[in-house]
Amino acid sequence: MFSRSPSRRTLLAGLLLTAGWLLAATSAPASEPTAAQRAAFKQAYAAAQQGGDSWRSLASGLRDYPLYPYLQAAALEHDIQQTDRATVEAYLKQYPDWIPAADLRRDFLLELARRQDWNNFLAMYQPGLSDALTCDALQARLANGGTLDFDKDLATLWAKPNLPGACTPVLSAAHDQGLLTSARVWTRIDRAADAGQGGTIASLADWLPTDDRASAQQLALALRDPASAAAAAANWPDTPRYTQAVTLALSRLARRQSDSADYAWQQLQTRFSFSEPQRDQILYALALFHATDYDDGALARLIALPAAAQTDTSREWRVRVALAQQDWPAVLVAIDAMPPSLQQNGEWRYFRARALTTTGQTGPAQALYASLARETTFFGFLAADQLGQPYAICPRAPIDDPQQEQMLLAQPSLQRAFELFAVDLPKLARREWARALDGADERTQVLAVELADARGWYDRAAFTLNHDEAMRYYTLRFPLASQDGLVAQAGQAGIDPAWAYGILRAESAWVSDARSGADARGLMQLVPATAELVARNNGLNWGGGDTLYDPTVNITLGTRYLAQLAERYNGAPWLASAAYNAGPNRVDQWVAARSKLAPDLFVATIPFKETREYVARVMDFSVMYDWRLHGNAVLLSTRLTAIGQPYGLPDASTVRRMTDCPPPAAVSAPANAASTPHASP
Repeated sequence: MFSRSPSRRTLLAGLLLTAGWLLAATSAPASEPTAAQRAAFKQAYAAAQQGGDSWRSLASGLRDYPLYPYLQAAALEHDIQQTDRATVEAYLKQYPDWIPAADLRRDFLLELARRQDWNNFLAMYQPGLSDALTCDALQARLANGGTLDFDKDLATLWAKPNLPGACTPVLSAAHDQGLLTSARVWTRIDRAADAGQGGTIASLADWLPTDDRASAQQLALALRDPASAAAAAANWPDTPRYTQAVTLALSRLARRQSDSADYAWQQLQTRFSFSEPQRDQILYALALFHATDYDDGALARLIALPAAAQTDTSREWRVRVALAQQDWPAVLVAIDAMPPSLQQNGEWRYFRARALTTTGQTGPAQALYASLARETTFFGFLAADQLGQPYAICPRAPIDDPQQEQMLLAQPSLQRAFELFAVDLPKLARREWARALDGADERTQVLAVELADARGWYDRAAFTLNHDEAMRYYTLRFPLASQDGLVAQAGQAGIDPAWAYGILRAESAWVSDARSGADARGLMQLVPATAELVARNNGLNWGGGDTLYDPTVNITLGTRYLAQLAERYNGAPWLASAAYNAGPNRVDQWVAARSKLAPDLFVATIPFKETREYVARVMDFSVMYDWRLHGNAVLLSTRLTAIGQPYGLPDASTVRRMTDCPPPAAVSAPANAASTPHASP
């Protein structure tokens, strides 16, 4: 592919965009706040969060401090139930473009709705703030004697499968006005069914005629308890709506209990008049989830799926099942059955090369490996190991532009972002950062990230430089935060620091206050109960769950937990990584089922998409951090020890891979941070 030089018009447009964005930062940069000012702000902010005016005396010397308006906003938020409109409007007028002002308007509107003070609500309301406030505004109109128009007022809300409680009285009023016809109710029920919102369906069922109500309730049952719905279906009538419920129940049951779904399908497939798309949906679910269980006949099911029922996911699982069986000709046939765009995925190019090698087609395999080895990815590193070639790591050098950095530092939102980070308010800091860089070009983003990195705000690189060539700013995207003591703690725990860094980077991307839905906290995303147990087993102090937001505490406990998992799997970092993400009990089950597979095949056959990608990401990041620490890297294939084989920590005798810098157009940057596991294929 030949690159095309940008046109003069494109260059001019880019220059105008940059110049326009920088007009917001024309004032001279403010001097750096002092430690005393920051300490005073923290004290005043803590007082403001308790409400009242006590914060004012503590903030008497902070009038010119960049975060001063956050103090009054915090106090007003605490006292929102006692605050009046005049006080809120005075703040909004004084700080109209500030983030706290937008928050205060939203929260005060919610409070006015709670009070049912509809006149003041309508006077302050602005459209588009949230679905809840949209419904509150409609309720305010109704309270003042108005009526609803479905197309103007409700159509957008009605299209959503789930709505907040504030919409309930509005929808009830719409029903009473006769706006919610049976056809409209069924339209929303269908959307809710597609989105898996059984509660929405149950709440709508009462608005249907008596004859339709039962079938809607069975749709809700199919979502909430598919096993019970499948069992009850033997007594249901063969009508389109009941058939829809059976289809939904069998598809959902297949995910949880594929054998039970199979049995139910055998009993019901002639009982109901399924349409062809409905049959395809059921057959797809059965084939897919028998595949994730690696049941006998799973490969045949996937091959037999009608063309209309196949998806990229089912095609990928056809390859994974063939890999689990080590049926290399079937692997090649399955990859050939993919659309060309999917075949170009690095994973499938790698396994095509593996299959070609195993079936004696060395030449084509070597060519595929050579192409893949030019990419800075998990599969690119594995391909380089196959060929004995250097790793393709081609970093972009940081930008050195002090003048533009000073212009950036004069940008008020960026000043506030850095200052919020400095006073330990990272959530607010991230919001100011997003506003500051909205519409900024890549050069500006890189310079801002460099400023953040110099201040120890490491997570900005992962979330800002996450596209195209910007991902090759590797020294920014893979920081070495020596002040957090990771290298020393990993050494004391007896694990490889590069792997520990890889886990940290994949878990939180350096967001020290990260907290997952499962209550995993901090840089290495530890659940408090696990952290407490690790602390007890290692004779370490435990100060409670909130101490996990302290990077030093988190890394100390996280590295010990990694060591514990590694010991469970003969030191193998890749298996311990899988256990860190999905839990050791699940990994033990997978090992028991497929322990004879080579590590790369085992990773490809992990049932959870999240965990498959997580293991690859951590191993990829481990190579990158090894390179950051040493200038070269232990072979990735060395880290992927066979199941049951002891893993030895890298030492002076360990073979290391040098790096090379292929042409930029051929380089693919590593992926970004992972999230928590789920049971999707």
